[in-house]
Order: sequence, then structure tokens, then C-alpha cells
Amino acid sequence: MVESVPNEATEKDISALNDALNDERMQAVSRIINGIPGAEVALFLESLPVEKRQAVWELVEDNAQGEVLVSLHDEVRDNLIESMDTERLVEATRDLDLDDMADIIVDLPEEVSNQLILSMDKSSRELLNRVLSYDEDSAGGLMNPDVVTVRTDVTVEVVKRYFQFRGDLPTPVGDLFAVGRKGHYKGRVPLAALLTCDPKTPIKDIIDEDAPAILDKTPASEVAQDFEHNDWISAPVVDEKNILIGRITIDDVVDVMREEAERSVMRMAGLNEESDMFAPIMVSSKRRAIWLGINLLTVLLAAYAIGFFEATLQQVTALAILMPVVASMGGIAGSQTLTLMIRGMATGQVGSGNIRDLLSREFMIGVINSLVWAMVLAGLTALWFKNWDLSLVMAMALGVNLVAGALAGVVIPVILRRMSIDPAIAGGVVLTTVTDLVGYVSFLAFGTWLLLS
Repeated sequence: MVESVPNEATEKDISALNDALNDERMQAVSRIINGIPGAEVALFLESLPVEKRQAVWELVEDNAQGEVLVSLHDEVRDNLIESMDTERLVEATRDLDLDDMADIIVDLPEEVSNQLILSMDKSSRELLNRVLSYDEDSAGGLMNPDVVTVRTDVTVEVVKRYFQFRGDLPTPVGDLFAVGRKGHYKGRVPLAALLTCDPKTPIKDIIDEDAPAILDKTPASEVAQDFEHNDWISAPVVDEKNILIGRITIDDVVDVMREEAERSVMRMAGLNEESDMFAPIMVSSKRRAIWLGINLLTVLLAAYAIGFFEATLQQVTALAILMPVVASMGGIAGSQTLTLMIRGMATGQVGSGNIRDLLSREFMIGVINSLVWAMVLAGLTALWFKNWDLSLVMAMALGVNLVAGALAGVVIPVILRRMSIDPAIAGGVVLTTVTDLVGYVSFLAFGTWLLLS
């Protein structure tokens, strides 16, 4: 993806940038943003309202705009692209690496993308088309097809001479990859071994034939896990015939991890489409209204259930005061389990083989917590209302809801995933409904039984 640069934006830089912008010292703004990496410029642009964002964008040097565009969230990028004319867009994106070009070219106006493709040589066009043929969230969509390979039937000295003739290498360098005569992947050639062994050593003697390659159709999330587990800097990508077609580097994977983390956090609030903090107010309002409406339905359902116990509430005022405590505690217990489940599903730690064990584990955790906190709450209730029957109601209801919340936190994401519904989006809404209903109904039912019977 985007190449790293030696200088990094510091908190002091960002603070100075904000101060200069607020004071309308645009020369100082220009000096700062053109002295920090494109990814940091992108982060700063995303933190600005639309009007200020456009003013700062006009100050970004032409040769840095492509790097900044690649680093922006899609929604912010699209808005800036709309403000640029064809010539400026072509100039900004012409020199991007092929993998970065593949990321952005689908978002460019057709006229711009056509000009960019026509400006490439035949081999570059073929490589770009290869990347574009893959889903963007797959290994093929992540890879850079510009990969340096070495043959197994040559010596280290020949490879070094080739590098000297070539003059440069794609960055980050990482290990090299060995191929056979027809391009079949043979293994990794560790860079350290290449630099330290005798020049006459055949490449086949230093190759790591056990080093795996990544299949082109592998999901991006699995690629990220492979990098994490193997501490890779780069990895080869092969097709179904084991032909080496590209490589993925750690900077690409860091982008995947960051995007997945952001997406998970946003989805928990039903905001998976809202990547621009300063999107138009009406657009954001419409997006959020859907989930507010869903939540309203669940709340009304809980209120309907409470209505069955109207007579109980009229006679025992203390129940109305204490009722939210049980529902809230169950909701917290459930959300803790739900969060762990969603994380486990995302990292591959949760599957059909361990659901039963997880249910058993969370049940026991729920039981332990219910015993501890039921006694605490029962004691506090007795001190407050001087009523031991009410204390027993609180203890029993809290125990039931803590266990129900823990079990629901396991079961809900499993069911939602089987229904092809993202648990990160809908899990919180369903969990709230379950813990509210169980909490209110159990509390009022025990209250009716013990206090009014």
C-alpha cells in the first residue's frame, strides 16, 4: 500500500496544524501538511468539517495527493474526488503503485480511469486487471502483482548481479520468493541468507521449501491472521495452479486490521456505513433513524410485558424503583459475553466445535456472578427498604437475569450468523431485548409471588 516515509506526524504537529487553521494562517498549514506522511494528512482531513477539509485539501501538493486519497475512507475520498477536475485527478494518481491504483481506480470517474489505463504499458495493464478481477477483501485484491522472483537453478551471485542491474526493489523488501521455470512457487529465499552466504551457493540450497503461500481467494481476515501468527513481513500469493501471482506486505495487512477494528466498533452501534464523521446531517440522520426505530420496537415490547404486572406495581412502589437495576445488570453481563463472542468469531477462535464448551463456561460464570451480586444487592435492598421479602425478590431476579444474559451473549451471535446477519450489527439490539424482558418479567413475577400472594 502506501510507502512509509522517515518523518512522522506527532501530536505537536497536529496541534500546531489545528491552531494554524483556526487562526487562518494558511501558509503555516501548507508547510505542516506537506511535511508529514500522506496517511497522517488523510487522518487530519477526516477530522475536519467539510468546508475546512476542502480548504486544506487545496494546499496538499500535487505529488502527494494520490497517497492521501488512497489513505482516506471511501466516503471522504469520494467527496474530494468530486471536487477535482480530470487533469488533476490523473496527475495525482498516475504514479501510484499497482495495488494502490487498484484500490482507488474503481472510485474514479470513468474518464479518469480510462486515461490512467491508456497511459500504462501492456504488462502494467495486465497486472492491474489481474488485481481488479479479485474481490477487494481477498488475498488477490490485497496483493501487489509487482513481485521480484528468483529461479532455483541459479546461484546467489547471479541474483545479486540481477539486483544491481535492476537498481531498485519494491518496498518493503522482505524475503524473496523462488519459482520454477513455469512460474510455480517453490519457497521463500530468506534475505539474510542471500546476503550472508557464499556467492557460489545455489539458490536451491538456501530456499525454505516449507514456507507456505497464500491462495488468491483467501479472505482478507484470514490473511491478517496468517501474518499475525507467523510474524511475516511479506507473503507470496498463488493461484489454484500454484503459480506465483503477487505478494502481500505487512502494510497492506495493517490496513486490513485497522479497517476491521473500525468496522466492528461502528457496527456495534449500527453505524457501519458512517465512515465520515462530518457527513451531511440529513444523511447521517437517516442512517441512524433505522436502528433507533428497531430499538424503539424492542423497548415497546418490554413495556408491553411490564403492563401485565400493573397491579403489582401499583401496590409495591419499591418494585418500580428497583426494576431497572435487574435489567441493567443482565444487560452488562450479556454485553461482556457478546463482545468476546464477536471478537472470537472475527479472529476464528469461535466455531461450531467449541460452542457447547463456551455455553457451559459462560453458564458457570453467570452462576458465580449471580450468587455474589445477588447477595450484595439483597443486603443493600434490606438496608434501604427494611424488607427481607423484597431482598429475596431482587436476589432471585438478578440471579436469573445474569445467567440469562451470559447465555444469550453466546447464543445470539451464533444464531444471527447462521441467519447470515452480522452479529456486530444486530447482536446488541437483540441482547437488550432478551435481558430487558427476562429481567423485568422475572423481577415482577417473583414480586407478585412473594409480596402479594
